[in-house]
Amino acid sequence: MAFDVKLTITGIQEAQAKNNRNMAALRPDGALGRAVQYGTMAAHRYAIGVTHVDTGTLRGSHRMEIGGLRGRVYIDPGATNPRSSQRAAMYGPYEHERGGEHAFYQRVIDEYGQDIERQMNGLVKLGITP
Repeated sequence: MAFDVKLTITGIQEAQAKNNRNMAALRPDGALGRAVQYGTMAAHRYAIGVTHVDTGTLRGSHRMEIGGLRGRVYIDPGATNPRSSQRAAMYGPYEHERGGEHAFYQRVIDEYGQDIERQMNGLVKLGITP
């Protein structure tokens, strides 16, 4: 889904904050649903933390969503860099493909994936529900 709206950095940050609040307010079914919620939110938080900053657009454009027992973190297609007028979803993949410290989503997997998985497994094993 593409958006025609150009967001300022402030608007991008507000959209990210709203996304965070919406995800935290979810009441997933059962321990597995809670584990998916936790894992998605943790991956999102780490992606924000490791993304390099120039204008802040790319860092602020990370979004998350959950559908059933599947969560995903992605670059908001409507987030536009105010300096270059480019969409973060267009240049973000190129930044990621530079590899190493630039590969924000891969870094989440490599640097935090085992910890996220361990926490998710613990939620399921303990049967923790909201």
